[in-house]
Amino acid sequence: MSIFRTLCLAALLLAAGTPFPLRAGDSSDASAAMKTETESANRESVRAAFQAWAEGTGGPFALLADDAQWTIVGRSLASRTYSDKAAFMSEVIHPFNARMAKPLRPTVRKLVADGDTVIVFFDAQGTALDGKPYVNTYTWIMEMRDGRALRVWAFFDAIEFNELWTRVKPAGPPP
Repeated sequence: MSIFRTLCLAALLLAAGTPFPLRAGDSSDASAAMKTETESANRESVRAAFQAWAEGTGGPFALLADDAQWTIVGRSLASRTYSDKAAFMSEVIHPFNARMAKPLRPTVRKLVADGDTVIVFFDAQGTALDGKPYVNTYTWIMEMRDGRALRVWAFFDAIEFNELWTRVKPAGPPP
């Protein structure tokens, strides 16, 4: 291919947003394979954590790095960014679980991975201490690195959450 044709093709590909190798032998095959491998590993880590949660043998919070930031998006009583795993667990998860007679169990609707990002869309239900069911739908966007969640953005029905949070007082002291 002549240099003129090569430059024209490169200009067209760049204008279309398509990556173009600048030198013979350059390829994005290796990075694409690495991305696919990373996506598969991240998807499997999250899938296994949710399966363990559904079976009552584990949970997704084991994926959190100690310095993970967790943001609850919206207007729930717990909405804000928690600076680390310990703060999130002690201020949200432990008090939430202390309001439940039967623990929350998830049913995953969709699990998608793109590089270091995993998105999980799921329903969860349990029974509160007052015997009433708690049912909510969640979407978590998780930024992963080396099998650990570094940042999480959580979306859910704040009205349902707030209703439980104010109606049911936690049982006993926090763990």
